[in-house]
Amino acid sequence: MDYRAFPFALLLASMACGGSQPREAEPAQAHGPLVHRFQSAEQWAKEFDDPSRDAWQLPQTVIDVMEIKPGMTVADIGAGTGYFEPWLSRAAGDAGTVLALDIEPDMVRYLKERASREHLANVRSALVPTDDPKLPAGSIDRILVVDTWHHIADREAYAAKLHSALKPGGKVFVVDFKLDATRGPPPHHRLPPEQVVRELASGGLSAEVAGKTLPEQYIVVGF
Repeated sequence: MDYRAFPFALLLASMACGGSQPREAEPAQAHGPLVHRFQSAEQWAKEFDDPSRDAWQLPQTVIDVMEIKPGMTVADIGAGTGYFEPWLSRAAGDAGTVLALDIEPDMVRYLKERASREHLANVRSALVPTDDPKLPAGSIDRILVVDTWHHIADREAYAAKLHSALKPGGKVFVVDFKLDATRGPPPHHRLPPEQVVRELASGGLSAEVAGKTLPEQYIVVGF
């Protein structure tokens, strides 16, 4: 057995047998979850993987802030079409594992095909429910949540599950849009970074806004 897949082999098999489906659209509310379907991976890839994204997403900066060491296990929650997967894969190295998780079956299909196409041998993709990343306790070194936190309904409960999944010394990185960003979700669905700090703290994490910011986004670190 490939040791990098353990205990994730059982985890991935259980996910593939029936992760819960995404929720239907709900009425908008201030700072409430933005429930949005991302069903057509090829269509969304035109936006998510547009080369111009690098100029404002600054993926290498995000990787640097995360301080990923070779051999680490990294989870990308809301991985979408896998924009961050090549970066995370290189940072974790051959001895590491990257878990690319999403709630949309078509995104997971695309993630698997991308990992094969781009020879990202340490990337494992899986379907997860909207309310649970299904990560074994004490199994993850780094968790990345990019442009996704504002989609989660019960963020305090979700934060507690992320906290449980961390190894000693593990960290969660939430990257989301600033209130005055020129792109991103509608303004009433954006979250101030201080709110993200409170939500992670409610889940048992110590949290703070990272000193490094991006052109359109902030980074909140939970540990």
